[in-house]
Amino acid sequence: MPALLITGAQWGDEGKGRATDLLGSRVDYVVKFNGGNNAGHTVVVGDEKYALHLLPSGILTPGVTPVIANGVVVDLEVLLHELEALSARGVDVSRLKISANAHVITSYHRTLDKVTERFLGKRQIGTTGRGIGPAYADKINRVGIRIQDIFDENILRQKVEAALEFKNQVLVKIYNRRAIDPEEVIADLLSYRERIRPMVCDTGLLLHNALKEGKTVLYEAGQATMLDIDHGTYPFVTSSNATSGGAITGSGVAPQHLDRVIAVVKAYATRVGSGPFPTELFDESGDYLRKQGFEFGTTTGRPRRCGWYDAPIARYAARINGVTDFVLTKLDVLSGLETIPVCVGYDVKGERFDEVPVNQSDFHHATPIYQEFPGWSEDISNSREFSDLPKNAQDYILALEEMSGARISAIGVGPEREQVVVRHPLTDD
Repeated sequence: MPALLITGAQWGDEGKGRATDLLGSRVDYVVKFNGGNNAGHTVVVGDEKYALHLLPSGILTPGVTPVIANGVVVDLEVLLHELEALSARGVDVSRLKISANAHVITSYHRTLDKVTERFLGKRQIGTTGRGIGPAYADKINRVGIRIQDIFDENILRQKVEAALEFKNQVLVKIYNRRAIDPEEVIADLLSYRERIRPMVCDTGLLLHNALKEGKTVLYEAGQATMLDIDHGTYPFVTSSNATSGGAITGSGVAPQHLDRVIAVVKAYATRVGSGPFPTELFDESGDYLRKQGFEFGTTTGRPRRCGWYDAPIARYAARINGVTDFVLTKLDVLSGLETIPVCVGYDVKGERFDEVPVNQSDFHHATPIYQEFPGWSEDISNSREFSDLPKNAQDYILALEEMSGARISAIGVGPEREQVVVRHPLTDD
C-alpha cells in the first residue's frame, strides 16, 4: 500500500491522532500536510497521555519518520518546546524532518491574529490566536517567511522589513498598537537556525523516494473536512485544506500514490469556535456528552460545543475526500443513554434537505430532522470484536454506516490504545 490519508469528517477533535497511532507500526512515514499548532492531538499510550499540537502523532511510534511538509505553517518556538518536552519523557525525536518550503509563524502573525479577532467583536471567527490565519494570508499574498529563509540572513531581513512596512501601519494607525521592530523579529527567527538545521530538507523528494522504495506513507490532516478553507462552513473555517486534496498540494507528492482515505468521525458531534452547527445541544444532553467525553480542546482548553451525529455531514465528508473507511470514535461515551438521536436531514424554512445545503445561509438556519435509535447500558470498553458489542450498539453502528457513505472499519470503545474494535483492516498487509 503506497499511501494512506487520515482526516476528520466533522469539525475536528474526532480522534485523528488515535487513528494515526493505531496505524503507526504499519507505516514508515507520517506526514502533517496542513495547519499549524492550532490543531491538537491527544494520544494515550499505556499510562502516558501525550498532547501534540504541531508535531505529527507518528513521532510517538519508534521507527516511524515524522514529516512536517510544505503545507504546514510552523511556529518554531512551539516546535522546539514540543520536541524538548517529548525528549524529556524519553521519546526519540531525532527522525523529524521539516520542509524547507513550509512557512513560518512569526511574532507579528500572532499579534495581528489577536488584535484582529478582538477588533471584529461579535463577528469573531473564533481563532486560537496563534497566528495561523495571518501566516497563511502572507503565504497567499507572497510576503511570507519560509523555513529556508532563516538560513539566508539577507533574504530574511528583506522579507521581514517588507512585511512589517505595511503591517506596522495597520497596527499603529488602525489598532492603536506599538509598531514591531524588524530587528527583534529577525533576531528571534535566527536564534532557531542551528537547532532546526539538521531537520530541514526537501520533504517532497524524501517522500517521493520513499514511495519508490515501497515504503508506506500516512498523511495526517490537521483540523477536518468541515473546517476546510474551500469545503467547510466558510468563513468559520481554518486557513488551509484539511481534505484529501490538501495532502497532495501540502506534501508535494502526486495524487496517484494515494490509495486509502480514512475519515475519523465521532459517534456524536462536536465543534470549537463559531459557526453553524445544526445538531448542537443546549440542554442536559449536551452537558452529558461534554462531561462523559471530556470535550475540551487539546490546544485551547475551550469547552467544545456538543451535538448528535449528523449523517449528511458524514456523507459530505465521504464525497469530498473519497473516503474508503470511517473510524468511529468515542462510542463508549453513548453508553447509558436510553435513546440516541441521529440527524438524517435538515428542515430549512419548510423545505427538506437530505444533503448539506450548498448555501451557507440555508445551512446556518437548518433544523435537524432526527431518527432515534435505542441505546444500551452495558460497559463496552472491553469489547474487541464487533460481536462483543451489545445488539443495540451494533445496530447503531450499522445504521450510521448505511447513512454515511462508506464502511465503518474501526470503532473506538475507550481512550486507551488497545480499546478498539476492528471490523475491517485499515491496511492491506
